[in-house]
Amino acid sequence: MAATDGLRLVARALGASLRRAVAVLRRQPCSAVQAAGLLGGALASGVAGAAPNLPEDRADAMLHIYEGGGLKAYGPAFLVRKKVGENLSLSANYYVDIVSNASIDVVTTASPYKETRNEYIFGADYVVRDATISLSTSHSKEPDYIADATSVDVAQEVFGGMTTLSLGFTRAEDKVGRKGEGTIDYAMHWRYRLGLTQILSPTWLASVNWEAVADDGYLGSPYRVARAFGAAVPERNPRTRSSRAIKFRVLGEVSPGHAARAEYRYFWDNWAIKAHTFELGYSRQIGDLWLVDWYGRYYTQGKALFYSDNATVATTYLSRNRQLATFKSTSLGAKMTYTLKRVPGSYDLKLNAAVERVSFKFSDFTDIRTGQAYKHDANVVQLFLSANF
Repeated sequence: MAATDGLRLVARALGASLRRAVAVLRRQPCSAVQAAGLLGGALASGVAGAAPNLPEDRADAMLHIYEGGGLKAYGPAFLVRKKVGENLSLSANYYVDIVSNASIDVVTTASPYKETRNEYIFGADYVVRDATISLSTSHSKEPDYIADATSVDVAQEVFGGMTTLSLGFTRAEDKVGRKGEGTIDYAMHWRYRLGLTQILSPTWLASVNWEAVADDGYLGSPYRVARAFGAAVPERNPRTRSSRAIKFRVLGEVSPGHAARAEYRYFWDNWAIKAHTFELGYSRQIGDLWLVDWYGRYYTQGKALFYSDNATVATTYLSRNRQLATFKSTSLGAKMTYTLKRVPGSYDLKLNAAVERVSFKFSDFTDIRTGQAYKHDANVVQLFLSANF
């Protein structure tokens, strides 16, 4: 069996995507998905000046599927959230990734394999005056990798609720293992977040979010190899990394029942990687039962300083991790929400479906089987059943 950082990055990206999707559902009053039909009404109805609200009591069940580049990951995810008194809300999430990996890293250096990753997340949100304090802890385990993280976030409304300031911190620890040897090393991660959300008008809002990440420890894969002078050699990554990212977002209702959003994110780190992400989205409310969201995303990245497809000089650090290479990706996706049952003042039941097509093109990562620059497509499918009560 072989595990790769690419797999973990994909799995974590998928996990992060799922968490963001659930987070979107948890924070529906601020989501672009609900912008159509709700954003304008919510803002116009007087969010400004009101105290922060706890997330709604709800239960979600989700099936997720990722397939592309020889990798298939699928499994269920569940979320339960319940208020306890007037100021406290508790939540619990459970994710499963069942992975079948025959990616290019695996088939060119080892044998395809299957494994399962389980993740548990527990959280609490507490409202005091104009502030919301959120605490969460997570535990993720797969056969040769264990990850734990604890986060705290504070959101403070100011200027009568027209502006929200937020800051957060996450401390994470990974135990890196290798089959037959147990834990062989560790990695520590510290993430710092700062954000500002501003209501611009009764129907428009904008936000800017900044994040700094510091990593220390084993930051590679014990299974992956690099290439030097055409021969396979052990990968050698730096044991420290620091990165920054800033994201701008604006969204609003362009006409009754129609909303749009635009996002831009810039990432850079001390490994010399610089990346840009652009995203545009459009949402439409169709009748009382349907909400549809379309979006497109473009991502471009430069390579790390020590990345090489096939090194021709000796260097201290050397990697052939394609996630550190020069590449681009484009995504097109759609999300649909259908209200199955609604009992005003009691509960509602909604079915959510999301489909995304992603295309990756690498400039300096070669498929050694063909000698051509590597590229592949991937499909992501998510099905949610959500109940608010």
